[in-house]
Amino acid sequence: MNTSFKNRLTVGVSDAKFSTSGTGTIVTYSLGSCIGVCVYDRKKKAGGMLHFQLPESKLNPDKALTVPFMFADTGLKLLLQTMYAAGCQKQFMKVKIAGGAAMRNGPANFDIGKRNHLAIRKCLWRAGLMIEAEDVGGDTPRSLYMRLDTGVVFMKTPQGAKEL
Repeated sequence: MNTSFKNRLTVGVSDAKFSTSGTGTIVTYSLGSCIGVCVYDRKKKAGGMLHFQLPESKLNPDKALTVPFMFADTGLKLLLQTMYAAGCQKQFMKVKIAGGAAMRNGPANFDIGKRNHLAIRKCLWRAGLMIEAEDVGGDTPRSLYMRLDTGVVFMKTPQGAKEL
C-alpha cells in the first residue's frame, strides 16, 4: 500500500484540518490514546480530520476555549461546523476513526483510550453521524491517511498498513 501521497495536510495533536480541494491527503501520526476522526463528504469530495487527546471539555473549560481540538466534544463540533459552512451535508458524510490505545505511559487506571472512544461515539451519535469503520483499543500506536479524492482511509501501525 502506498501512503506517500503528495499534497499532504498534516494534523498535529489537538488539531484538525479540512479541505475542499478534492486532491491530496490529510494525515495524522502517532495516535496512542488519542483518537483520529476522519469525516468525508463523498459528494463534495471534501474531508476533515481531527486528532483529539481528551474526552470532554469540562475537564478543562479554559483550555477548551483556547485549544478546542484537544477535546472530543468541542473538536468534533468545530470540525463539523467548518464542514457544514463549506456546504458539506450530513447525508453524504462517512466517518472512520482509529486510536484509543491503552498506552503504558499514561496514569494508572485512567483508561483514557477507552474514555476517548466512548466520548467520540457519543458525540457522533448526537451529531447524527454513524461510524462506518474503526480500529480502536489495543496498545499499538497508529497513523491515519485520508485521501481527499476518494475518502479512502489507510492506517499504519508498526505491524503494517491496512485500509479502514
